[in-house]
Amino acid sequence: MVLLSSLVLLLILLSYTNGLVHNPKLTRRAILSSAGSTIAVLSLDPQQTSAAVSNGLPLTVSSTGLKWADARVGKSGQQPLTIGQTASIDYSIASTAGRFPQIYSTKDTGAPYRWTLGDGSTIQGIEMNILGTNDIPAMLPGGIRRVIVPASLGYDQLRTAKSNKVCVSGVEGSINPIPPKDQDYEAYQRWYSFYCNPRIPYQPDLVLDIKLYGKR
Repeated sequence: MVLLSSLVLLLILLSYTNGLVHNPKLTRRAILSSAGSTIAVLSLDPQQTSAAVSNGLPLTVSSTGLKWADARVGKSGQQPLTIGQTASIDYSIASTAGRFPQIYSTKDTGAPYRWTLGDGSTIQGIEMNILGTNDIPAMLPGGIRRVIVPASLGYDQLRTAKSNKVCVSGVEGSINPIPPKDQDYEAYQRWYSFYCNPRIPYQPDLVLDIKLYGKR
């Protein structure tokens, strides 16, 4: 760790003396931060945060810390789904960290994600948006919503599980949606490295674009 920190600091100083770093304040923050934080600052890339922006949509923050914005409200006259019904969604999943935040989309395989609402198989952050809460309106079929989910409403318990077997979709104890390992191994590995890796002490927020279908 000492060697790593020294190497990082040396890179910063070399960059500064060669005119590659133009923000002295940023350099001082990097020097004063821990090795892990310094690496994060140095690896910042425009792609890192692009997944978490609202794309012009005003994000609303719920009391749970979950953020949401409707890109398209569902069809008028439709009723929200309720616990016990089957939900069917297309989703795009990304992280708020990493050089390549985009992880997976059901559009890649042409197979929507389906589950029974309330059966415990899906992360809370998705079900809260489908069903609605005191301060989050339920989605209506045909609606599209951007959701930013904190770890506590996402995959946090998978990271602390005693077995990594739960990190595979369809296995008892797993919490979906999980990219299909057999169909898109690279997407699965990106997801695993962020959300099911016991060596990482925290999980970045999860970004989801959800399109809800009606009864199917």
